[in-house]
Amino acid sequence: MQEKIIELETKLSFQEDLLANLNDELVQQQRQISELLRELALIKTHMTELTELNGKIEHENSEHEVPPHY
Repeated sequence: MQEKIIELETKLSFQEDLLANLNDELVQQQRQISELLRELALIKTHMTELTELNGKIEHENSEHEVPPHY
């Protein structure tokens, strides 16, 4: 009976250690996901700004072009 109790306590100890390790990994992954979401939002902002700037430049260039029949 004593051996069974020791075996169960050992298994419980390993499970608690595994659970703590998994929790640490989960916390680290959540931090990475949060950082990636911030970076994605920044990229979206930059892309929007670049698209708007490109539209303005194209509009300005089209105003200075001579029509093809000239």
